[in-house]
Amino acid sequence: MGVNFLNLEEMKKKVFALIEEYDKNSPYLTADVDLQAKINEVINQVMFELSRIKKIPKYVELAIESGDVLEFTDIESECGYEIYQLGTVGGVRYVPRANGTVLKFLESGTAEIDCYVYPERITEKTKDKAYEFELSPDVLEIMPYGVAADLLKSDVSAEYGNVYAQRYMELKQMLDPRYQHTTIYIEGGFDI
Repeated sequence: MGVNFLNLEEMKKKVFALIEEYDKNSPYLTADVDLQAKINEVINQVMFELSRIKKIPKYVELAIESGDVLEFTDIESECGYEIYQLGTVGGVRYVPRANGTVLKFLESGTAEIDCYVYPERITEKTKDKAYEFELSPDVLEIMPYGVAADLLKSDVSAEYGNVYAQRYMELKQMLDPRYQHTTIYIEGGFDI
Protein backbone atom coordinates (compact mmCIF):
# COMPACT_ATOMS: atom_id res chain seq x y z
CA MET A 1 0.00 0.00 0.00
CA GLY A 2 2.76 2.43 0.84
CA VAL A 3 0.98 5.55 2.06
CA ASN A 4 -1.49 5.40 4.92
CA PHE A 5 -4.39 7.72 4.37
CA LEU A 6 -6.16 8.04 7.68
CA ASN A 7 -5.56 7.40 11.36
CA LEU A 8 -8.10 6.19 13.92
CA GLU A 9 -8.74 9.66 15.30
CA GLU A 10 -9.57 11.01 11.84
CA MET A 11 -11.96 8.10 11.21
CA LYS A 12 -13.73 8.77 14.50
CA LYS A 13 -14.09 12.45 13.58
CA LYS A 14 -15.64 11.47 10.22
CA VAL A 15 -18.09 9.10 11.86
CA PHE A 16 -19.10 11.45 14.69
CA ALA A 17 -19.50 14.36 12.25
CA LEU A 18 -21.65 12.17 9.99
CA ILE A 19 -24.03 11.28 12.84
CA GLU A 20 -23.88 14.81 14.28
CA GLU A 21 -22.20 13.72 17.53
CA TYR A 22 -18.76 15.30 17.02
CA ASP A 23 -17.55 17.41 19.96
CA LYS A 24 -14.18 19.02 19.26
CA ASN A 25 -13.84 19.95 22.96
CA SER A 26 -14.10 16.36 24.18
CA PRO A 27 -10.93 14.26 24.41
CA TYR A 28 -13.12 11.35 23.18
CA LEU A 29 -14.40 13.41 20.20
CA THR A 30 -17.99 12.99 21.44
CA ALA A 31 -19.86 13.70 24.67
CA ASP A 32 -22.01 10.57 24.27
CA VAL A 33 -20.60 7.92 26.63
CA ASP A 34 -22.37 5.07 24.82
CA LEU A 35 -20.69 6.02 21.55
CA GLN A 36 -17.34 6.39 23.33
CA ALA A 37 -17.66 2.84 24.66
CA LYS A 38 -18.63 1.25 21.33
CA ILE A 39 -16.67 3.14 18.68
CA ASN A 40 -13.40 1.14 18.62
CA GLU A 41 -15.10 -2.25 18.44
CA VAL A 42 -17.53 -1.12 15.75
CA ILE A 43 -14.75 0.38 13.64
CA ASN A 44 -12.79 -2.87 14.00
CA GLN A 45 -15.77 -4.99 12.88
CA VAL A 46 -16.54 -2.86 9.83
CA MET A 47 -12.84 -2.68 8.91
CA PHE A 48 -12.56 -6.49 8.98
CA GLU A 49 -15.70 -6.83 6.84
CA LEU A 50 -14.37 -4.40 4.24
CA SER A 51 -10.91 -6.01 4.23
CA ARG A 52 -12.52 -9.25 3.02
CA ILE A 53 -14.08 -7.39 0.08
CA LYS A 54 -11.08 -5.29 -0.92
CA LYS A 55 -8.29 -7.48 0.33
CA ILE A 56 -5.00 -6.36 1.85
CA PRO A 57 -2.21 -8.10 -0.08
CA LYS A 58 1.14 -8.99 1.47
CA TYR A 59 4.24 -10.59 -0.02
CA VAL A 60 6.56 -12.88 1.95
CA GLU A 61 9.72 -14.73 0.98
CA LEU A 62 10.65 -17.78 3.05
CA ALA A 63 13.72 -20.01 2.90
CA ILE A 64 12.42 -23.55 2.45
CA GLU A 65 13.99 -26.99 2.74
CA SER A 66 12.67 -29.96 0.80
CA GLY A 67 9.95 -31.66 2.84
CA ASP A 68 9.07 -28.56 4.93
CA VAL A 69 5.41 -28.24 5.82
CA LEU A 70 4.11 -24.70 6.41
CA GLU A 71 0.82 -23.65 7.94
CA PHE A 72 -0.75 -20.20 7.90
CA THR A 73 0.73 -19.54 11.36
CA ASP A 74 4.26 -20.10 10.02
CA ILE A 75 3.70 -17.54 7.28
CA GLU A 76 1.95 -15.18 9.72
CA SER A 77 4.98 -15.16 12.01
CA GLU A 78 7.15 -14.04 9.08
CA CYS A 79 4.87 -11.32 7.74
CA GLY A 80 3.44 -10.19 11.09
CA TYR A 81 -0.21 -10.38 10.03
CA GLU A 82 -3.11 -12.77 10.45
CA ILE A 83 -3.54 -14.49 7.07
CA TYR A 84 -6.93 -15.56 5.83
CA GLN A 85 -6.14 -16.59 2.25
CA LEU A 86 -3.15 -17.54 0.14
CA GLY A 87 -2.96 -15.97 -3.29
CA THR A 88 -0.05 -17.62 -5.07
CA VAL A 89 3.10 -19.47 -4.13
CA GLY A 90 6.08 -19.50 -6.45
CA GLY A 91 9.81 -20.12 -6.52
CA VAL A 92 9.67 -23.76 -5.44
CA ARG A 93 7.42 -26.73 -6.12
CA TYR A 94 4.86 -27.51 -3.43
CA VAL A 95 1.67 -29.47 -2.82
CA PRO A 96 -1.28 -27.77 -1.09
CA ARG A 97 -2.93 -29.67 1.76
CA ALA A 98 -5.90 -29.04 4.09
CA ASN A 99 -7.75 -26.89 1.54
CA GLY A 100 -4.66 -24.81 0.85
CA THR A 101 -3.99 -23.84 4.48
CA VAL A 102 -0.97 -26.19 4.67
CA LEU A 103 1.83 -26.31 2.10
CA LYS A 104 4.24 -29.23 1.70
CA PHE A 105 7.35 -28.18 -0.20
CA LEU A 106 8.95 -30.63 -2.62
CA GLU A 107 12.26 -28.82 -3.08
CA SER A 108 14.59 -26.44 -1.28
CA GLY A 109 14.74 -22.77 -2.22
CA THR A 110 12.86 -19.55 -1.62
CA ALA A 111 9.07 -19.65 -1.45
CA GLU A 112 7.52 -16.47 -2.85
CA ILE A 113 4.16 -16.16 -1.14
CA ASP A 114 1.41 -13.71 -2.02
CA CYS A 115 -1.30 -13.74 0.61
CA TYR A 116 -4.20 -11.72 1.91
CA VAL A 117 -4.18 -10.55 5.50
CA TYR A 118 -6.47 -9.00 8.05
CA PRO A 119 -5.56 -5.50 9.21
CA GLU A 120 -4.10 -4.87 12.63
CA ARG A 121 -6.91 -5.15 15.19
CA ILE A 122 -8.31 -2.11 16.94
CA THR A 123 -8.94 -2.57 20.67
CA GLU A 124 -9.82 -0.30 23.56
CA LYS A 125 -6.08 0.24 24.11
CA THR A 126 -5.35 1.31 20.54
CA LYS A 127 -3.95 4.85 20.37
CA ASP A 128 -6.07 7.03 18.07
CA LYS A 129 -3.26 9.05 16.51
CA ALA A 130 -0.80 6.16 16.26
CA TYR A 131 -3.11 3.70 14.46
CA GLU A 132 -3.03 4.12 10.69
CA PHE A 133 -5.43 2.22 8.46
CA GLU A 134 -4.04 -0.09 5.79
CA LEU A 135 -7.19 -0.05 3.71
CA SER A 136 -7.34 1.67 0.34
CA PRO A 137 -8.80 5.20 0.04
CA ASP A 138 -12.03 3.99 -1.60
CA VAL A 139 -12.68 1.62 1.31
CA LEU A 140 -11.93 4.33 3.87
CA GLU A 141 -14.55 6.59 2.26
CA ILE A 142 -17.22 3.88 2.63
CA MET A 143 -16.28 2.85 6.15
CA PRO A 144 -17.89 5.76 8.09
CA TYR A 145 -21.33 4.79 6.77
CA GLY A 146 -20.96 1.22 8.02
CA VAL A 147 -19.73 2.42 11.40
CA ALA A 148 -22.54 4.97 11.67
CA ALA A 149 -25.12 2.30 10.80
CA ASP A 150 -23.83 -0.06 13.49
CA LEU A 151 -23.57 2.67 16.11
CA LEU A 152 -27.15 3.81 15.50
CA LYS A 153 -28.87 0.49 14.75
CA SER A 154 -30.51 0.36 18.18
CA ASP A 155 -31.57 4.03 18.16
CA VAL A 156 -35.37 3.71 18.16
CA SER A 157 -36.04 7.44 18.26
CA ALA A 158 -34.92 7.91 14.66
CA GLU A 159 -34.32 5.84 11.58
CA TYR A 160 -30.80 7.21 11.08
CA GLY A 161 -29.24 3.78 11.54
CA ASN A 162 -31.28 2.43 8.63
CA VAL A 163 -30.43 5.41 6.43
CA TYR A 164 -26.70 4.88 6.97
CA ALA A 165 -27.04 1.09 6.60
CA GLN A 166 -28.75 1.50 3.24
CA ARG A 167 -26.12 3.96 2.01
CA TYR A 168 -23.35 1.63 3.23
CA MET A 169 -24.85 -1.32 1.33
CA GLU A 170 -25.10 0.77 -1.85
CA LEU A 171 -21.49 1.91 -1.59
CA LYS A 172 -20.23 -1.63 -0.88
CA GLN A 173 -21.96 -2.83 -4.07
CA MET A 174 -19.95 -0.29 -6.08
CA LEU A 175 -16.62 -1.15 -4.44
CA ASP A 176 -14.14 -2.57 -6.94
CA PRO A 177 -12.13 -5.33 -5.22
CA ARG A 178 -9.27 -5.04 -7.70
CA TYR A 179 -6.23 -2.85 -7.18
CA GLN A 180 -5.19 -2.34 -10.76
CA HIS A 181 -6.06 -3.19 -14.31
CA THR A 182 -3.23 -4.66 -16.32
CA THR A 183 -3.06 -4.02 -20.03
CA ILE A 184 -0.62 -5.83 -22.27
CA TYR A 185 0.06 -4.73 -25.79
CA ILE A 186 2.00 -7.11 -28.09
CA GLU A 187 3.31 -5.45 -31.20
CA GLY A 188 3.67 -7.69 -34.23
CA GLY A 189 1.79 -10.68 -32.82
CA PHE A 190 3.21 -13.86 -31.29
CA ASP A 191 3.64 -17.57 -32.11
CA ILE A 192 2.47 -20.37 -29.88
